[in-house]
Amino acid sequence: MDLDGGRDGWEGGRNVFKPLGPSEFCKSLAVSPMVCGRKHSRRCQPGETISTATSELQALPQSCSPIPRTWLGRMRPLGALFLAALLTGAAAPWPDEPSRTCFFQMLSGGDSFFCRGDLEVIYPELGDVGCSYIPKCHQYRERISREWGSPRVRYPQADKNKKYVLMLVDPDVPSRANPRSRFWRHWLVTDIPGANLRTGDVKGHVLTDYVRPTPPPRSGYHRYQLLLHEQPEHEAITLSPEERVSLGSWAMESFVKQFRLGSPVASTQFLTKYHQD
Repeated sequence: MDLDGGRDGWEGGRNVFKPLGPSEFCKSLAVSPMVCGRKHSRRCQPGETISTATSELQALPQSCSPIPRTWLGRMRPLGALFLAALLTGAAAPWPDEPSRTCFFQMLSGGDSFFCRGDLEVIYPELGDVGCSYIPKCHQYRERISREWGSPRVRYPQADKNKKYVLMLVDPDVPSRANPRSRFWRHWLVTDIPGANLRTGDVKGHVLTDYVRPTPPPRSGYHRYQLLLHEQPEHEAITLSPEERVSLGSWAMESFVKQFRLGSPVASTQFLTKYHQD
C-alpha cells in the first residue's frame, strides 16, 4: 500500500496507481504503525470521514509524530518520511516496540459519567486527555505537573454568539479518601467567546491563573475536573476578596449559584497522581 493515499499494482503488464476509497484507507490506518497511540483500532463506520476515524489518537511514542485531527492532506509528510526510511534502509520511524508505546486507560464506572458534552482537553504530545488516566510513560505525569502550561480546551458545539465560563478544579484535596479541602481551584476564566472555544483557544477574563496539576506524594489519584458553563448575558462575574486569597476549600457550588451559571453545558476530567508514586 502507498502511504500517500493509493495502491500500486500491475494491470495488463503495466504499473498503475489506484486511489483508495475512504473506508479502505481508514481501515488501513487502524493497523498502520503510524497510529501508535490510538485508544482503539477499529474500522470506519459507513459515511465516516478519515479525520473522524483518527480523532481517537492520543499518546504517541517519542519516535512518533501525531496525526492531526483536521484534514487528510497533512498526513502526506508522514507517508513521505516512512517511505524514505524504507528506501534508504533506515529504521522505520514508527518501531513496533511495546516498551516505547504509551497506552491510555480510559475512566470507567462513576468517573466516566462525569464526561459529558464532548469537551476536549488537549496537552502537548498527549492530545485530548479527557476521561482518561495520565500515563506514567515518557514522564507524562511529571511533565503535566512541572513543565506544560495550560491546555487547549475545545468545545465544538459552542455558540459563536455566547460567552462561557471555564473552571478547572481538584475535588480530592488532600486525597480522594479525605477531601477536606475541596475544591482546589486550578483555573477560572470567564467571558470566553464561543468562537474561540470551537478552536480550543481559551481567551477571556482570567480570574484564576492556570495552576498545574500537582498531586502530593502518596495521596493516590486525583481527579482534575473541567466544567464549562454558559455565561448569562450582562453578568459580571468576580471572585470575592476571601476567594482570591486562597485557592483551596473553594465553595464552587455557591459560586455557580451566585452567578446563575446553572448546570454545565459540558464537563470532563482526567486522573493523575504524583509522578514518582
